[in-house]
Amino acid sequence: MGKVEEFEELRPLLFSIAYRILGSVGEAEDAVQETWLRNDASTTRPVSVKAFLSATVTRIAIDVLRSARVRREEYVGPWLPEPLLDDPYQDPARAAELADSVSMAALLLLERLSPLERSVFVLREVFAFGFDDIAAAVGRSEAACRQLLVRARRHMNEGRPRFEADRQERQELARRFFEALAQGDVDGLRSLLSADVQLVGDGGGKAPQLARAVAGAENVARLLATVYPLMARVDITFEPHEVNGQPGALFRDRDGKVLHILALDVLDGQIQTIRSVINPDKLGHLGPVADAWAVDQEVKQTRKQTQ
Repeated sequence: MGKVEEFEELRPLLFSIAYRILGSVGEAEDAVQETWLRNDASTTRPVSVKAFLSATVTRIAIDVLRSARVRREEYVGPWLPEPLLDDPYQDPARAAELADSVSMAALLLLERLSPLERSVFVLREVFAFGFDDIAAAVGRSEAACRQLLVRARRHMNEGRPRFEADRQERQELARRFFEALAQGDVDGLRSLLSADVQLVGDGGGKAPQLARAVAGAENVARLLATVYPLMARVDITFEPHEVNGQPGALFRDRDGKVLHILALDVLDGQIQTIRSVINPDKLGHLGPVADAWAVDQEVKQTRKQTQ
């Protein structure tokens, strides 16, 4: 197998490592591309191509993450990861770990870790790399990596998200949620939300958003039941789709352009958190992006007409 074929076979794994470290589809894709350039320029063949490429993409992602930390501190409003509709890397033996580790809740927890802790945790807990390969990837001793993992596990376990174990039940609850949403059914929505549910929006200062943060079943249900019927009247449609391994939906304008996504965290038969990403910079990888400001103006005009 030649260099190109070897790399393409490992590309899904490399992207999945980089995305979990960075929380950004675009930055992960750039890290994978830079990995290819370094691999192509190398004149020596590594003993393990998988270990070599994984170490390379990890080191690149660590460098990117360190510089991204400053940008995220200056971010306008809540920061959420770029939504991922389909994880290209699949491993039936680790399906549960892969799904949980890519959820928005898990990625937000990973944000609490240092770049090294985050990388060690991802390589060990998600992808089951040996400590020898992890040490080579992050440039630390195996003993140091074990200590980094202990600290990372402690931080993650303190707030580790738990999701509905039964996938079918989770999807059924999501179906009922989006049905109630389409109908503007306040009572129907309220019945599906936990008492302390949170609605968090990420517009990044570049798009209008439902709200930066709203809490409580009554408040969230009334906001959603007010806004979405108005959006439907200006031809906004949505299609249910898994978002970061959890139930969600992709919303489009009348021209089929991506407006925003919603992702749901489900636990104990109720929706615990609703996350909305409408920042256009985080949606471009999903297709042409709608003009959210224009949609917002249409919705406001529609509201005036109905009052």
